[in-house]
Amino acid sequence: MTELTKEAVLEFLTANPHISTKRDIARGLKVKGAERAALRGFLNELEDDGQLERTGKRAFAKADSPPPTGVVQFERIDDHGDLIGRVSGRDGLFGPDIQYAGYRGKHRKGRAPGIGDRALCAIQPRGESYLARIIKLFDKDEDGTLVGLFTRGRHGGRIVSANRKDRRELLVEESDINGAKDGDLVEAKPKHGKPHGPKRAIIKEVIGRAGDPKAASLLSIHAHGIPTEFPDDALKQAREAKPAAAEREDLTQIPLITIDPADARDHDDAVFAEKLSDGWRVIVAIADVAAYVTEGSALDREAMKRGNSTYFPDRVVPMLPFELSADECSLRENELRRCLAVEMTFDKSGTKRGHRFIRGMMRSAGKLSYAEAQAAIDHHPTSDRALELLDSVLKPLWGAYAALSKARDKRGPLGLELPERRIEFADDGTIQGIRVKERFDAHKLIEEMMIQANVAAAEALEKAKSPLLYRVHDQPSDAKIASLADLLQTIGIKWPKGERPQTSRFNRLIEDTRDGDNETMVMETVLRSQSQAIYASENLGHFGLNLARYAHFTSPIRRYADLIVHRALISGLGLGPDGLGKEEAVRLSETAEHLVTTERRSMAAEREATDRYLALFLEDRVGAEFEGRITGVTGAGLFIRLADTAADGFIPIRSLSNEFWVFDDKAMSLVARGSGQRFELGQPVTVELKEVTPLQGGLLLEMLSKPRPKKKGASAKEHGDRHKARRKKTTTPKHRRKGKRK
Repeated sequence: MTELTKEAVLEFLTANPHISTKRDIARGLKVKGAERAALRGFLNELEDDGQLERTGKRAFAKADSPPPTGVVQFERIDDHGDLIGRVSGRDGLFGPDIQYAGYRGKHRKGRAPGIGDRALCAIQPRGESYLARIIKLFDKDEDGTLVGLFTRGRHGGRIVSANRKDRRELLVEESDINGAKDGDLVEAKPKHGKPHGPKRAIIKEVIGRAGDPKAASLLSIHAHGIPTEFPDDALKQAREAKPAAAEREDLTQIPLITIDPADARDHDDAVFAEKLSDGWRVIVAIADVAAYVTEGSALDREAMKRGNSTYFPDRVVPMLPFELSADECSLRENELRRCLAVEMTFDKSGTKRGHRFIRGMMRSAGKLSYAEAQAAIDHHPTSDRALELLDSVLKPLWGAYAALSKARDKRGPLGLELPERRIEFADDGTIQGIRVKERFDAHKLIEEMMIQANVAAAEALEKAKSPLLYRVHDQPSDAKIASLADLLQTIGIKWPKGERPQTSRFNRLIEDTRDGDNETMVMETVLRSQSQAIYASENLGHFGLNLARYAHFTSPIRRYADLIVHRALISGLGLGPDGLGKEEAVRLSETAEHLVTTERRSMAAEREATDRYLALFLEDRVGAEFEGRITGVTGAGLFIRLADTAADGFIPIRSLSNEFWVFDDKAMSLVARGSGQRFELGQPVTVELKEVTPLQGGLLLEMLSKPRPKKKGASAKEHGDRHKARRKKTTTPKHRRKGKRK
């Protein structure tokens, strides 16, 4: 037997990297009896020397090489755009850099990891480097960062989570407060301690004050890890922006104009239309962001990490620095700008006959808001600029839009138009009011022209046999169609379950129920039945728009996917040297997964911030009555959307009455087991606001409306036999506190 020495232990681990536990090392070295104590000593010495890292309570790995399987924490994106991590040990990260290389298994898929994510990985050497293939990506759980409200106590304090789904309260010892004051909003890291007893945390950062009107967005930004500060090298690149050299077509004599919201800071698209003898010529010009954000640069790495801009009610966290997005890459009025444009021709019926892409120079002839453009077309212009552009620019645009509308109506995209509400702020950041966003034909005009440009981009890249990122929207699943059919049956509408989903069928359903009692319920149900749109390197079509192929091309300032499409067009059509590189092209599938993750992260953060602002707005109206509508039914209670503000609140099932209430999942209703009375999805109701929790954005409501009578032929007892019935209790303050969650 080999003599047991430190060198022998190290040689054994080098030759057997798959062996890591103390027991297995002892077996491999044939260590017995008293020698086990010597082995423990050698392992501890090697750990102290930095030659071994502890990966668990009784597990070790060589510090200079990762184990074949281990937990990897992803730390950064390198100069080539690859996600890089290191193995996570008991005392932190160790070993060499490891490059993320997708999921293990030929057909395994999952959400793409991001910076800060941890995953159990199979680790393989590749030359002098290592690749990590994910076996399991860990969710951010209760060991992760907590964002919440700090309350001072006698010997430290406590933090209550700002997330409705996170019910933690963590204690903070005096030595871990780090300057936080009572009422501060903080970001904290749980401390590892005993498994029993109260959990403790260290305050990492003070975000702001609970009473600060800006706190709602700050909480969401920190809770979802949305980057707000740009690295110095990215800012330097933005300030010293130098475009890539490329041949450009002169478009400065074409009166392209921008039409945007009145408060828009950046203008990344401009439009022009001209009447032809047999149709229309339309040009959509987009800021040439690819010329400034070159592949692999500091700006590119940061844009990729963010994935997209995030829009809160009171601010925007941009994908690119404002020095670039609101300056060199903003199509400002009367300023020379680089653009990537598509020229399209349509016949009189709005059918596209052809298109070509142009790398050009343009000068915007005018900057109009949607309201200005619409007012001018409606014969009461509100600005001199709109009046000047009316005959030469606006009327041709509306003429082209009329033709495109014919083709759009024939195509029949999904006709879901739900009202959007806008939170309005005073100069001091407090909420002034909430109003429904006005929807003009000017909005629809720009949307349709952008859709046509996006379709042209997808078609051009397919023709060039270039890789691209599609924006895909799969048709509804069979399970969702079956649920829709069951629900529609309860209101006397038949939907064949075996029928292939078509947008025309959904549109007919929406039209048949428009202005009726079930309009809102049907609209909500159709919306819930749809799949989520995602990015993908393989084409699945776009069900909602009823298009065979679709890509995002028109917003490279705020979406990284569009920037990739721009680069693909540049390389695929020979428009310059700064196109899509081969390395980036082969990673499109992984990039798509990452962008879906960042997009959903932004959506969740935006939604949470809006909920908090709405709760703040309603905080002083506890006890008031509101009209609303049931937008969700679960076994726990009812979700209500208030009519005036579109704020969402919750009514716990126990507060409805003393009856047994049964959840009928097919009819999406709560049914009183004795009387058969029911509360149904889409039902208009009157409610009282009982409690507001601005920190979490929660509203607790109480039902004032009576339930609808029992349906003919329905048996509440039958429902009770199939579903779990709950005994309901009269609401008490204690019950209300438990019912905060929305």
